[in-house]
Amino acid sequence: MRTLTILGSTGSIGLSTMRVLRAFPGEFSLRGLACRGNIPELLKQVREFTPEAVAVTSLEALASPEYAALVKEFPGVKFLEGDEGILELVRRDTDVLVSAIVGAAGLLPTLEAIPRTGRIALANKETLVMAGDRFMELVRDCGVELIPVDSEHSAIFLLLDRLHRGEVGKIILTASGGSLRGKTRDELEKVTPAEALAHPTWDMGNKITIDSATLMNKGLEVIEAHHLFGMEYDDIDVVLHPESVVHSLVETRDGAIYAHLGVTDMAMPILNALFYPEKKQNPFGMLDLPGIGAMHFSRPDVAAFPALDLCYRAGRRGGTMPAVLNASNEVCVDAFLREAIPFTGIWSTVERVMEEHRCIESPRLDEILEADAWARRETARMLGEGR
Repeated sequence: MRTLTILGSTGSIGLSTMRVLRAFPGEFSLRGLACRGNIPELLKQVREFTPEAVAVTSLEALASPEYAALVKEFPGVKFLEGDEGILELVRRDTDVLVSAIVGAAGLLPTLEAIPRTGRIALANKETLVMAGDRFMELVRDCGVELIPVDSEHSAIFLLLDRLHRGEVGKIILTASGGSLRGKTRDELEKVTPAEALAHPTWDMGNKITIDSATLMNKGLEVIEAHHLFGMEYDDIDVVLHPESVVHSLVETRDGAIYAHLGVTDMAMPILNALFYPEKKQNPFGMLDLPGIGAMHFSRPDVAAFPALDLCYRAGRRGGTMPAVLNASNEVCVDAFLREAIPFTGIWSTVERVMEEHRCIESPRLDEILEADAWARRETARMLGEGR
């Protein structure tokens, strides 16, 4: 039986991972679970799976009576607390690590885990956005298997596994377009958080759902794909595909296009990441092509949704610029969800912060973290929320 650690166990990817574990009992034992502060959901997971160790990072959650009751109920579980606690958790050797913490908070734990795991199932794209060169170098040096969990990158991974790399001309990431696809720039000015959060096909957390609506998420995935697959930015395209049936495509040099199709369920790429190269019988549903009836593809409207171009710009610039883009976006998304800025204020503020940044080439990890911190301070200052 292989050991498994899940970072972000109470988020959408973590919950889908639990579904996979239930479908295949006896395949994994849990070395550890980590979450920010959803104690009620964590309690269910600890009762069901009895992990060896648990890390909780939220200071508010750690001070709650619910957390105290959880610790008391499970004296045989090692409880680790705060940012240092999650780093201590990933220092425990494990066969497979699912990295599913949302945002920049996932960077340090994922880096710390590399020498102590055999396989990383990566759902935290910010690790590659912020420190892609360093991360990929460490993965190679430590001989760790890296398998993406994002549905698009999982699809590309599987398609490339069946092609000679010299045959590949470009990769094509599909995007649903989110909840606001087709709206004009003027209409986007008036969008509310509730409207932006109403994703038509995927069930994701608030931050990723807003990033999907701005197309920032797809842009971050472009940077992720650049590092994962060694593709130049000119050879990574994005197409809108509202049905979310085709998870991504690969175009070969002779003009053929290979597509990966499947149901819209994150359990599928997680299943692949945990068991690759073995193909398990899928218990989560099969694709019904006649039931779909038709599939549509179009180009993104980058005039109305410029966040995608900002990501291409940051990726091509390299250095600390992608970390700055990511950090500023996280602050802006939070401000939008609090209705402190309009929807269009997300990318307009990110662009201003990028223009102010003095990019560092080939940065050290501490320089990446400082760029992240600077971008958060500068974004807050621009939004009148300086801290």
